[in-house]
Amino acid sequence: MTYQDIVSYLYAQLPAFQYSGKKALKPSLKNIKSFCEYLGNPHLKFKSIHVAGTNGKGSSSHMLASILQEAGYKTGLYTSPHLKDFRERFRINGQMASESFVIDFVEKHRKYIEFLKPSFFEVTVGMAFELFAKNEVDFAVIETGLGGRLDSTNIITPILSLITNIGLDHTEILGDTLEKIAYEKAGIIKQGVPVVISESQNETKPIFEEIAKLKNSPIFFAQELLKVVEIEQQQSQTKYLVKSNLDKVTYTYFLDLIGYYQRENLLGVVKVVEILKDCNVNNINIASIQKGLSNVKKNTGLKGRWQVLKDFPLMVCDTGHNSHAFSTLNQQISSYSSKRCHFVLGFSKDKDLTSTLGILPKDASYYFTPFNSFRAIGTNEMIRYAIEFNITRYTVYTNVNEAIQAALAEAGKEDFIFIGGSTYLVAEIENL
Repeated sequence: MTYQDIVSYLYAQLPAFQYSGKKALKPSLKNIKSFCEYLGNPHLKFKSIHVAGTNGKGSSSHMLASILQEAGYKTGLYTSPHLKDFRERFRINGQMASESFVIDFVEKHRKYIEFLKPSFFEVTVGMAFELFAKNEVDFAVIETGLGGRLDSTNIITPILSLITNIGLDHTEILGDTLEKIAYEKAGIIKQGVPVVISESQNETKPIFEEIAKLKNSPIFFAQELLKVVEIEQQQSQTKYLVKSNLDKVTYTYFLDLIGYYQRENLLGVVKVVEILKDCNVNNINIASIQKGLSNVKKNTGLKGRWQVLKDFPLMVCDTGHNSHAFSTLNQQISSYSSKRCHFVLGFSKDKDLTSTLGILPKDASYYFTPFNSFRAIGTNEMIRYAIEFNITRYTVYTNVNEAIQAALAEAGKEDFIFIGGSTYLVAEIENL
């Protein structure tokens, strides 16, 4: 079988969240434990850092991997979903897994996969663990999927855990309050393993404190220990001055991820790195931290986070897709208030459009489009929401690239075009 045959087989044979929604989820660790036991428990053969959260966990995972790479460590990185190539989920020092590895893994274990009937995500987690074990990585940064407690990645015992923030997303799966979602995310906290919380929230802090106490796990709230004292947005990076509330030392970091919403992610990552140094991860120093943060995209291949696709007009895409993400995205968008705005948008059916589409400027031009998933909101439904939110300048298109071309044709050189609403929509952008 060719590589593309293998990927098509995985999607055809296994339930994937993108195409099957909630039905693809297997709310138990039984399958992944069985699969990894069959594989020889590869997850026990390397050190790991576990990252969960509603938003920011992908960016934070890439930042951490980049810093570890700059410190000279062989670093695995597992994230999901992918945008263009299935192999984006599995990287070692920024390099995707080879096509031959994917082919060999599936062909070797196909009979057991068909016997076990795992989810698509469970197979990718097992694949990542085997890749990292075979290549003897020094560390692997492992991003959770939707939750934490019952997430397939949660069979690892990391040296440190990071929870970025909690927002209302996938409420039909994780719970309909911040407290319930925090409980699910806090499931990655392990006995005696330190945990960092990037963003302090009144509703969720007691949940994290209680579970950390039960697990005898040291807990660190990054926003209470570190403070961003200055931010300067530059053309291709953001300058941060970060001050420690403990030793009062201020450090300068240049982050090549330019979204304003990276502020809280940065604090969480910096705190994680401080703790790693205390855990005898001795190669990390200020130089490796600074180089890692300024070279995240180069070192890890990260795409889709406030990614500039064109300068004139300024055209940006972002994978943020829930109320918390759009609230922070809107702060960045508002900085372009002097420009005429164009929004190319598509959403999943389970999103609260009142707190996403509903908070964007009404006088902008909107280009609505679905994406290739049954979960996508249809164009007729988007029109209904546009009318509900008093949006008058809108058109509908069959796909995101058609919508982008229409926006470019209408926009002036000084205008601003934003593309987003769903990770899957961003994934369909040509030449991303």
